[in-house]
Parts: sequence; C-alpha cells; structure tokens
Amino acid sequence: MITAGDYLSAIAADGAALVAAAADHLEVAVPSCPGWDLAELVRHTGNVHRHKVAVIEVGGTQRPKVGWASPPAGGRALLTWYREGLALLLDRLGTFDPETPAWSWTGDHRVAFWQRRMAQETLVHRWDAQAAVGDIGPVDPELAADGVDEWLRVFLPDPDGAYQGAPGTVHLHRTDGEGEWLVELSSWPPVVSDG
Repeated sequence: MITAGDYLSAIAADGAALVAAAADHLEVAVPSCPGWDLAELVRHTGNVHRHKVAVIEVGGTQRPKVGWASPPAGGRALLTWYREGLALLLDRLGTFDPETPAWSWTGDHRVAFWQRRMAQETLVHRWDAQAAVGDIGPVDPELAADGVDEWLRVFLPDPDGAYQGAPGTVHLHRTDGEGEWLVELSSWPPVVSDG
C-alpha cells in the first residue's frame, strides 16, 4: 500500500527529474504529447500543480472558482516558476491532513485524492520529458501499479463515457508484484474489482 509520504516523495523526485530533463531542451518536441515541446509540458505540469494548490487551499466538496496561472513563456523564468509551484504543491499536500475536504471531479473529495493524482500526473509527465530527450529513468513498480489502479477506478468509469464493445470481463494481472484487477464490461460504468 502506498502511503501519503510515498506519494509526496514520488512527486518531489519526479517533479525534479521532469525539470532536469527539460532544462536545456525546452524547444524539443514531446512525441507522447503531440504538438507540445518541453516548454509546453513544463507549463502544463506547473499549471496543474498550482491549480491543485488553489483547490486544496479553498477546500470543501463544491467545485471552487479557481483560475489557471499564466506561466512565463520559457527560459529560466519558466523553470523557476515550475520549481516554485512544485514546492508549493509539496507543501500543501504535506501540510493538509489527507482527510481534509478538497473538491475533485470524482466522488473522492479529499486531499488524499490529490496526493495520489498529483503523484501520477507528475510521474507521467516526467516520463514524457525524459522520453523526449532520450533518457528515461525507471518507474517505481508500486507507483506504476497504483497508476493502473487509478486509471481503472477513476478514469475508466467516466459516467459520460459509453462502452461500444461486447460485454465481458477483462482480467489484468501484474507480473512484477501484487496486483490483479477484474473489469466487468457488461454495463456502464464498468465494475472494477480486485482479482
């Protein structure tokens, strides 16, 4: 089981690795994010971090009226802005109790949701940045399995989605540790359970 401390450590490490990969290559295209260069990836990730800081600070379970930041265009100013936002995110996620109410688009309106979500968001975009410069670092297997679980339980059951395939069950089994999921596709949203 991944702890709040594990998520914070992952955000710190992956956030630092993202900006390190991008620092001298802001104009390099990001193949996994078509149309983006590394400057846009840094702007996006930094903007998401700062937006979640605002969501956590407002608190509550109702969608807050918080805006998005206007990041610098590029260069050293963009990198500094990103690092400052990462530090703010780590501070808020580490200071607020995980059970503190904080809106999300899901039924989980807790800071704990954002600890997990920001760990996964930062991991994915760290990978994007490193892949763009051809130097991909390892992904922690437990965090990767947690990302699969998050995708299956948070993103797949989108109530606005509509499954077009045949009914059935998908069985996913992790091969490098504990982790198994059954996804029942006989109705929408799908039912996800531990295998």
